[in-house]
Amino acid sequence: MSRNLDEIDLKILAEIQADGRITNVELAKRVGISPPPCLRRVRALEEEGYIHGYRGLLDARKLGFDVTVFAAVHLSSQAEADLRAFEDFVRAEPLVRECWMLSGEVDFILKCVAPDMATFQDFVTHLTAAPHVRNVRTSLVLHNSKYEAAVPLEVKRRR
Repeated sequence: MSRNLDEIDLKILAEIQADGRITNVELAKRVGISPPPCLRRVRALEEEGYIHGYRGLLDARKLGFDVTVFAAVHLSSQAEADLRAFEDFVRAEPLVRECWMLSGEVDFILKCVAPDMATFQDFVTHLTAAPHVRNVRTSLVLHNSKYEAAVPLEVKRRR
């Protein structure tokens, strides 16, 4: 169960989200507390699962991943074991960067990246042959209008 985060916790999360490489001393200064309690709070936030890790955000295009595609997947079975099997399948696929189970007409939406269309097409062939996949509809990303990996903490702080 989640605990109620106070204003200091939210400030810590916002600062870490903006700069995952921030030092504890600098973080403490920015949020207005001394370093030892700041470190204790960060460790507690990590242990409680509010912070999942620290990563660099890489530019996929600069690294040669020029193709981004969203794939809407319909399954032929909604049995729990079949849903789990599909999720296990996509977890093992390196081109799949995100997989979301949805309600409504689409069962899953996948965000995929590939170096080229041929590589992505090979993946789609593999995906459509996976057990319980009824059909797959893909949409090629032409351009990204907004990318924000951060959680909008400012909305929570306004409430």
